[in-house]
Amino acid sequence: MDYKEVKSIIEGLLFMAGSEGLEARQIAEVIGTDADEAADLCHDLAADYRRDGRGLQIVEVAGVFQMTTLPEHAPYFEKLAYQPQQSTLSQAALETLSIIAYKQPITRSDIEEIRGVKSEKAINNLLGKKLIAEVGRAEGPGRPILFGTTREFLEYFGLRDLSELPPPPAFIPQDAFSEEERLLFDQRSIFSFEQGGEEDD
Repeated sequence: MDYKEVKSIIEGLLFMAGSEGLEARQIAEVIGTDADEAADLCHDLAADYRRDGRGLQIVEVAGVFQMTTLPEHAPYFEKLAYQPQQSTLSQAALETLSIIAYKQPITRSDIEEIRGVKSEKAINNLLGKKLIAEVGRAEGPGRPILFGTTREFLEYFGLRDLSELPPPPAFIPQDAFSEEERLLFDQRSIFSFEQGGEEDD
């Protein structure tokens, strides 16, 4: 592989890693080089972004390389975040929201284990719509964030409380629920509205 192609691969790796980012050693293992060279390639890629005036940047935080937006563009992102949300939820967002609603509090890794795919984009979408929120930290390595539904979630679906949730959707493994949890759900369906466009994860 030539130098340009290797940097292109690193760019894709950082995009896939999302907010978690990647350490130089992780990148090195994938592209078949050492950590120092991988770090140099990341710094070179970051310089390319700055030179080209891109809307994204490559940053190194505590030894982890991440692809992020530019701080000076934050006011525009805030305007988008606080715009009234008129669009319906995509299939990916609905699946993620359903899992959180029935298994909260739950970590992102547990959500992804149930769905079988990355769910960062769907979670960020739901956070932006204020349908879910961070409700604490799980015990264990890294103390991962726990997610739960919000009052806005109840208002969005016209529920008085979580006891009015319908039976769990078919894509959530039924053995993930106790008998008591199954008895909690009545026959109303809150996920029968029209769905929006597809969302990639």
